[in-house]
Amino acid sequence: MLGLDDTDVSSYRPISNLTVLSELLERFVACARQLMRYLSFFDLLPFLQSGFRPGHSTETAVLRVLSGILLAADRGDVSALVLLDMTTASDTVSHSILLQRLQSTFGICDIAHQWFPSTVIPVRS
Repeated sequence: MLGLDDTDVSSYRPISNLTVLSELLERFVACARQLMRYLSFFDLLPFLQSGFRPGHSTETAVLRVLSGILLAADRGDVSALVLLDMTTASDTVSHSILLQRLQSTFGICDIAHQWFPSTVIPVRS
């Protein structure tokens, strides 16, 4: 090793995991894109879903809600807006049922289906 002492720790450079992390991130993004193309191609995303869709954002979602309220007011209808905080909703979902529904309802199978169990967080007791 170029005249360096093999027993001296300072003779060795640290190993970088950046390449491995970068490769994993690239694969994750590729899988996510493939899944979105599949869901879009078979029209499996709800029409009003704004998240994870090109040309849609939280801004378009808010504008759609506001537009609906204003149109109802123009017609003289009464409007109500109910907001739910769903940040911990996934903690109560049975992941086995979720995986079954992904397969039966949306046709997600094989590699894409196997990805989900490794990413879900176990339900708290």
